[in-house]
Amino acid sequence: MASYAARRILHALLVLWAAFTATFLLLYALPGDAALNKAGVGSDGSVLDPAQLAQIRTQLGLDQPLPLQYGKALLGALHGDFGTSVQTGNSAAAMYVEAIPETLKLAGAALVLAMILGIAWALLASYTRVPLLRQALVALPAAGVSVPTFWIGLVLIQFVSFKWQLLPAIGNEGIESLVMPAVVLSIPSAAMSAQILLRSLESTLNAPYIEAARARGASRARVLLRHALQNSIIPVITALAMTTGHLIGGSVVMETVFSRSGVGAVTVRAVNYQDTPVVLVAVVFAAATFVTINFLVDILYPVIDPRIRVRASRRFRLLPARTAT
Repeated sequence: MASYAARRILHALLVLWAAFTATFLLLYALPGDAALNKAGVGSDGSVLDPAQLAQIRTQLGLDQPLPLQYGKALLGALHGDFGTSVQTGNSAAAMYVEAIPETLKLAGAALVLAMILGIAWALLASYTRVPLLRQALVALPAAGVSVPTFWIGLVLIQFVSFKWQLLPAIGNEGIESLVMPAVVLSIPSAAMSAQILLRSLESTLNAPYIEAARARGASRARVLLRHALQNSIIPVITALAMTTGHLIGGSVVMETVFSRSGVGAVTVRAVNYQDTPVVLVAVVFAAATFVTINFLVDILYPVIDPRIRVRASRRFRLLPARTAT
């Protein structure tokens, strides 16, 4: 287990480094100039004294060669210092940390809803005996994956907020303001989870041990919940772990649609200003969240499915013993 954990940690560090490097190079290649954005002038810089522009570039370190800029940024990131924001002059990490709680609430609520809705939908579709209802339940998740979430959000704002006045359309005040963006953000993940669990349940329900449970008189609900679900849910957990980064990224869109303050607004402004330190913090945080959750899911597999522990222990016993020298 220690060797496995060490390999996973090494892979995680490589992912973080790759995300950091790709983001830095992409921002450097974008057209525009962070110095001009900071000065608040047009892209040609015609209204700014060249000496003043050169001074701003020197302050931001943009006059240095690219390898030197990258090395300084990477070294600072390794020490937890991503530099100061081009927009405000404040710590980039501090700006992001202040905005994280609202985004985590939205992404966390969406993840919980996606898990509950996806599992419940798949169980209902597998349990029902009505052919037409089952066909409808099986077909609907495909629509949930394909329909743009921002369009669903705009429709909900139009009817739920403006027409029926049930929930607020914008803001971060109270749980009520979290309901609509969390529901909209959870729909694609819930639909994908339902599709994966449906396929997994169809395969599991044809297994011999399921037939044995039915022969012992187990009810349809008990077979589905007690026997089939536990052995079919591993792919769903993997899929939800893989979508965690997408949920954080999707929070940017939802925060824009519902005018919520969070890392979405911070990131959008940072990209517009080519505020490299803030964007680097955002990307590294999203990548760290992704690799951490995947690591925890890998550790959780043997707890959910005992067969994984059995296979692992058999492989360990079959390893050739080392001879003493």
